[in-house]
Amino acid sequence: MVSNVSSPSPITPARYGWLLPSLLASFNVAALATLSVLFFSIPCRALAQSGEWALPVATGLLCLLSFYSLICMNISDPGILHRGSVEQNPEASYVAHLNNKCFPMPWCAKCHLHRLPRTYHCENCNICVEEFDHHCRWINNCVGHRNIRLYLLLLLSLCLYLGAVLASCVVFLVHRRHIPFMDRALSIIVAIPSAGFLLPLILQLLIKARAVSTARRPYETQSIVRDLDKCIPLSTLHHGQG
Repeated sequence: MVSNVSSPSPITPARYGWLLPSLLASFNVAALATLSVLFFSIPCRALAQSGEWALPVATGLLCLLSFYSLICMNISDPGILHRGSVEQNPEASYVAHLNNKCFPMPWCAKCHLHRLPRTYHCENCNICVEEFDHHCRWINNCVGHRNIRLYLLLLLSLCLYLGAVLASCVVFLVHRRHIPFMDRALSIIVAIPSAGFLLPLILQLLIKARAVSTARRPYETQSIVRDLDKCIPLSTLHHGQG
């Protein structure tokens, strides 16, 4: 018997479409590395030489944690739903049972699969991600079911690291008034971007922590009413079958 369902064609990504996002992610890593080198070369070294080891040690550990979480986040799997070997019929009706309700599983024409509830297709990566949260351009990766905790760790470690860097620069500038002009200027150059990025990171951490605690994703705020209208109580379904 010949099936009428055609085999899904392979996804062909846009040529050189990966170049600009990869350059942006590389620039962010390079900027953080440059900021860290300047900090550890002047304010941190001066504090350590004077016997004030608390801030340098804490900042060094937070720096390692930040780079570790950043690298892991870049190469992590957000929860990609890969296409299986079994052909699926786009016209078929699939439902998922969740919390005594039936949710429709829409067909994704690009990934050639029926999407699970709370699964979204990322246009930037051209993939379907389970419990999709958002696509982070700063790290060139999606945030989803499998790496949302790692993303929270990255935000937390960056907030603590930049806060420690800012505090160290302030202590260095206040307690050492007679320092060379170049050292003072470089310390201010390190402190300004640290303070500038600290507030947005704290806000992002609070927003994402609230989203995780309430189990609500950003894209669901616009479509939650539509999704609730589509859901069918299981009791109604069983009553209709009876």
